[in-house]
Amino acid sequence: MHGLMERAAAQTNRPRNEGIPLRADLVEAVRVNLSAVERRAATLTTRRSVKKEWQAAWLVKAITCMDLTTLAGDDTPARVERLCAKGRNPIRRDIAEALGLDHMPNVGAVCVYPTMVATAVKSLEGSGIPVASVATGFPAGLMPLALRLEEIRWAVGEGAREIDIVITRAHVLGQDWEALYDEVRRMREACGEAHLKAILATGDLKTLRNVYKASLVAMMAGADFIKTSTGKEEVNATLPVSLVMVRAIREYRELTGANVGFKPAGGLKTAKDALSWFILMKEELGDEWLEPELFRIGASSLLADIERQLEHFVTGRYSSAMRHAMA
Repeated sequence: MHGLMERAAAQTNRPRNEGIPLRADLVEAVRVNLSAVERRAATLTTRRSVKKEWQAAWLVKAITCMDLTTLAGDDTPARVERLCAKGRNPIRRDIAEALGLDHMPNVGAVCVYPTMVATAVKSLEGSGIPVASVATGFPAGLMPLALRLEEIRWAVGEGAREIDIVITRAHVLGQDWEALYDEVRRMREACGEAHLKAILATGDLKTLRNVYKASLVAMMAGADFIKTSTGKEEVNATLPVSLVMVRAIREYRELTGANVGFKPAGGLKTAKDALSWFILMKEELGDEWLEPELFRIGASSLLADIERQLEHFVTGRYSSAMRHAMA
C-alpha cells in the first residue's frame, strides 16, 4: 500500500492538446446506442470491488485528482483562504501518519471565480497547487463572445493556470459545429499557456449523441480537458454520460495520438462515487488516466466523505461528518 500511496502523489508534465482542423464528417457520422451505453455503465461498478488497504490507496489517489471548488454567490476572500488551506492539508495529519504517507497529498487544483483567483494564488504560494478559474460567463455562458474572451484573459492575468470555460449549448442543439469549433478555438487562444477545460453542460444537451459530438468538436478545437457539467444543471455527471465522453476521448486519441483529460463535476459527493469513476477511467482509458494531468474530479463536499472513510480505515470507527469540515 505504501508504494501505491507514493504514486498517488506523483505528478508529471504532459503536452498540450494542439487540436486539429474541424472534421465535420467524423462528427456527423457519430452514432450512440443508448441501451448499450446504459448496460455498460450499469456493470462498471458490479464487476470490480476495491476493499481495505486498496480502497484507502484509491481514496488518497482521488484527493490528488480533485479540483477543490467553491463557486457560490456568497464566496468571500476568507472562504477561499480556508479552502486553500484545506487543499494544502486535505486530511488530518494523524490520519496521514497512520496511513504511512511520507508527505501530505495535495489536491489537483483549487477552483474559484475569477475575482477570487488572486486570493487563491497568494494562499497557495509555494504549494505547487494550481489555481483553476471558471470563465466565459459561467454557468450559462450567455455573454457576448468578446466579453467571455476578456474574462479568460483577466483570470489568466490574475494567475489562473487552468480555465474552465462553458460552451454555447445552442451551437450543439442547432448542430452548428463550425460555430462551436471557432468559439472553443478562440477561447483556447485567449488562455495562452493556461490549460483549457471545456464544460459541455451535458444535462442541457438532450441526447448522448449530442454529448459525443460536442466532445469531439471541443477536442478538435484544442480543449485539454472535457468536463461534464457546471454543477448548476438539473442533471450533472452520470456514468452513462461519462462513458460516452471517455469513448470520444479514446476515438480522438486514435485519430491524433493526443491525450485529452476528463473531468466529471456535479453530483459526486461520496467516496463510493470517486471509486466508481476511477473504475470507469481504468477500464476505458487505462492507467494513464488515473493521474491528475488527465483526470480531475470537480468537488466540494466529496473531500469530507473521503477523509471520513480514511479515518474509518485507520481507526475502525466512523466519526461524525462535522469533524471533517471542508474549510
